[in-house]
Amino acid sequence: MRSAGAHAQEVAALRRRLEQLSETGAGELPGSELEPLEDISRLVDLPEPDAETARRVLDRTAVLKLNGGLGTSMGLSGPKSLLEIKPGKTFLDVIAMRVLDTRAAYGARLPLILMNSAGTREPSLALLKNYPTLADPVIPADFLQGREPKITADGHVPVEWPADPELEWCPPGHGDIYIALAVSGMLDLLLAEDIRWVFVSNADNVGAVPDARIAAWLAENDIPFAMETVLGTPADRKGGHLARRDGRIVLRESAQVPAGDDSFGDVDKWRYFNTNNIWFDLERLKELQDADPAAPELPLIVNRKTVDPTDSASTPVIQLETAMGAAIASVEGAQAIEIPRSRFAPVKTTDDLLVVRSDAYRLDDSGEMVPQFTAPPVVSLSKEHFKLLNDFDARIPDAPSLRECTSLDVEGDVTFGKNVVIRGAVKIVGPKTVPDGEVL
Repeated sequence: MRSAGAHAQEVAALRRRLEQLSETGAGELPGSELEPLEDISRLVDLPEPDAETARRVLDRTAVLKLNGGLGTSMGLSGPKSLLEIKPGKTFLDVIAMRVLDTRAAYGARLPLILMNSAGTREPSLALLKNYPTLADPVIPADFLQGREPKITADGHVPVEWPADPELEWCPPGHGDIYIALAVSGMLDLLLAEDIRWVFVSNADNVGAVPDARIAAWLAENDIPFAMETVLGTPADRKGGHLARRDGRIVLRESAQVPAGDDSFGDVDKWRYFNTNNIWFDLERLKELQDADPAAPELPLIVNRKTVDPTDSASTPVIQLETAMGAAIASVEGAQAIEIPRSRFAPVKTTDDLLVVRSDAYRLDDSGEMVPQFTAPPVVSLSKEHFKLLNDFDARIPDAPSLRECTSLDVEGDVTFGKNVVIRGAVKIVGPKTVPDGEVL
């Protein structure tokens, strides 16, 4: 890390993760040590602040989008955020439109900042140039996430892969955001510019928009950290959930579940699930890092892979990662807040992509993706034929209507014509071509 030019805080954070790796049960969080989380604050119960309060708190808030992903799980080679989700509009277009509309509505500065990777930086910043009024005169539009060596699964030493030395490195999970903010100089700059809070979310979550009610709630109650959560459904059984451990709120991810522990998928017991919509106080973060350069302390997530993710026979490695939401356990006074599902619409697969491309969502002029359903349709497409974007686009060049759909299950090779309408619960088994105008 040092020879690659890493900052002292990055080295301190890696040292902590290596120390955690040496502990018994490294990276594990058994269900037997946890208790369910009781009722928490709810967004629907928060009052709408008056215009001046809303302007004041949003004027001191930055919108920060995690934008380091290349969408490789969908077969993409570029930024996932440049994937088209409505005709002529990408994730980043929608984000830019929404920030500009919120600024205009409240008269707030509200800078937009991306945490990019080396692979997403240039094309993402190029797209944002289409919105010249978006740029802040002082605050840069982005900073880079960190990276660390992958280590061998058996010897715990940096892996060597001469065929492609870049594969010897990996990002340390989105928990890296706190260190990356500091080492990039962005943390000090934001504080110098009187920006106190940041609202962080994934670039692929089309529901994550700044909300004046939450910003005012943080300011009024001096809350240093808040995680937006949703009530769990079976669709969330693989997502991270909140619980209590020794009186503190903790976040447990699927990678932290020990072998043989079947408690993780119980959505009735673990009611609240992480959306990765996070709010935190930059002044408090600065205080924590002044006392401990690797702060906030985050539990380890051990991600086991091969050095070349496309080659299962390549050297087995461990990636030492952390989740940014896990700071809820180490920041004194941190809270969770329940939000409606409309604020949590992540696009992780082509199943999700089909829903947002369809008329289940309407993109209005403000950049808001407005749900057109009571409950979101549940889509399951054949992985063999739809997992990769090129295959998906070839078979579904025009998204069918899903506004009245409860579930769509597609097995095998199916191609959709134009103006297809899906209503209720539908299953289609291929090989098959659904003709133009068909109502199922």
